Amino acid sequence: MIRNAMILAAGRGERMRPLTDSTPKPLIPVAGRSMLERSMDRLQRHGVQNVVINVHHLGSQIADRLRGRARIIHEDHLLETGGSVRNALPLLGNGPFFVLNGDGLWRDGPESLLGRLAVAWDPGRMDALLLLHPLATAIGREEKDRGDYYLEPDGRARHRGTAETAPYLFASISVCDQRLFHGSPEGPFSLLKLWTRSEQAGRLFGLVHDGDWFHIGTPQALGEAERLLG
Repeated sequence: MIRNAMILAAGRGERMRPLTDSTPKPLIPVAGRSMLERSMDRLQRHGVQNVVINVHHLGSQIADRLRGRARIIHEDHLLETGGSVRNALPLLGNGPFFVLNGDGLWRDGPESLLGRLAVAWDPGRMDALLLLHPLATAIGREEKDRGDYYLEPDGRARHRGTAETAPYLFASISVCDQRLFHGSPEGPFSLLKLWTRSEQAGRLFGLVHDGDWFHIGTPQALGEAERLLG
């Protein structure tokens, strides 16, 4: 069982303006409940006992909404995905932990998604395990989306690099280990930097989601998700 999680919730959500001028993107309601609180509910049902959330833009709203449910880190300046997780490592224990985008939205397939990730996690082979979703069936997919990863027969994930397309999108959730961050820089940097290093070492793996996954990038995509969920 994975007992710790980090939710990345510091971004400004520029493409969701004007909604994000007054509400942080993770707190925007979708069919009556915010994306962030949906993720929190699922983590707690899975048995995650320690949730850390980083905030920046309108961060006091998130801190007030989740008071008592999570440990909040206020970032004075944006650290990007990798820098934010590195900054939170002292609060995330010694074992593996989930990392979720605060604006992630999904529906489970026949089994719990978080449970499937926990079962698939193998510390002997992996430094990171990425949730992947087929590009063709992503709800809210945009014309510019080209996919992020290929998946090898043994489960290893391979970034598309300079290829025009790849069959799978990174679907906003991963399992990471503290050792992924060994030698990582201070300050802002992307998790992709560490995943690429892990891929080169043969220790980056992927798991394909078997339920629905929503890309909430624009107000139009939000409307589509509300029609499907509501």
